[in-house]
Amino acid sequence: MGEGALIDRIVRRAGLEPGGRWVLGIGDDAAVLATRTGEELVFTTDAQVEGVHFRFDREPARVVGRRALAVNLSDLAAMGASPVGALLSLSAPGSLALSRFDGLIEGFVDEAGRYGCPLVGGNLSSAERCSLHVTVIGRCRRGRALRRSGLRAGDRLFVTGRLGAAALARHTADRHGAALRRVPTPRLVAGQALAGLSGTRACIDLSDGLATDLAHLLEGTGFGADVDPAKLPTPRGFAGRCRALGLDPLAVAALGGEDYELLFALRDGPARAEGHDPRSLSRRLGVAVTEIGRVGGAPGVRGLPPVARGHHFGGRR
Repeated sequence: MGEGALIDRIVRRAGLEPGGRWVLGIGDDAAVLATRTGEELVFTTDAQVEGVHFRFDREPARVVGRRALAVNLSDLAAMGASPVGALLSLSAPGSLALSRFDGLIEGFVDEAGRYGCPLVGGNLSSAERCSLHVTVIGRCRRGRALRRSGLRAGDRLFVTGRLGAAALARHTADRHGAALRRVPTPRLVAGQALAGLSGTRACIDLSDGLATDLAHLLEGTGFGADVDPAKLPTPRGFAGRCRALGLDPLAVAALGGEDYELLFALRDGPARAEGHDPRSLSRRLGVAVTEIGRVGGAPGVRGLPPVARGHHFGGRR
């Protein structure tokens, strides 16, 4: 169809009208955002590459488009930021079916509408295989962005939601040849609530798996962490479904990756008097919260399976 015609299809689907915070959107050399005083802008970028992160013979194009935005929004959630807009650089072979192109854009734009993060620009280019490179812009109050750093001995460790569902879904789809339709839920509301919560030490979204991402939080601190594997929150029937596929439930939950839940730490002591128990936190964050362990002791993560260098349990990387 040509680049111009494809861009026109994107513009019609995105439906971004000039005005508001976005002074200029799709159609020019760059988008223009009017900022507010007292806030900071937060930028993140990630890629979804055919054959590495997705396969069209297993995942519908709309699901691929939705996930491409959702995983970036999860990074904003881990920073306690709210989304403002997104840029999409889409590379694809000329043989890509128009229905798949439309599906990618429709999924992306639908997810954008769901979370108030309009598609405001990007790029189209030719490539041997399809990839979606996404940049998301967010905002937060000045000085309130969450960080990975800041852990102290005695800090309590929590996770949102349930672990292992994404990895189990991948294994099930691969074993039975079924379509993979799961799209993660970026915990934006929870992240913004954590950013306003006293005693929040550090936060990260669980993209690579609990064991790996907890190790990221511990890097450079000189501390380790003790995790109670019996407390890891998993979906109902999870252990039985794992064993039916010959999988170790703990390994799937701790190493599987792509849950995109939040792992965060709260300081101990006075924080307990401020309603930082799991039930109160669940109400404040709008999602189930589970306490899974504590920071301290010698370096290393105790209670979880070890992470082999270069190994990704879910098999997608």
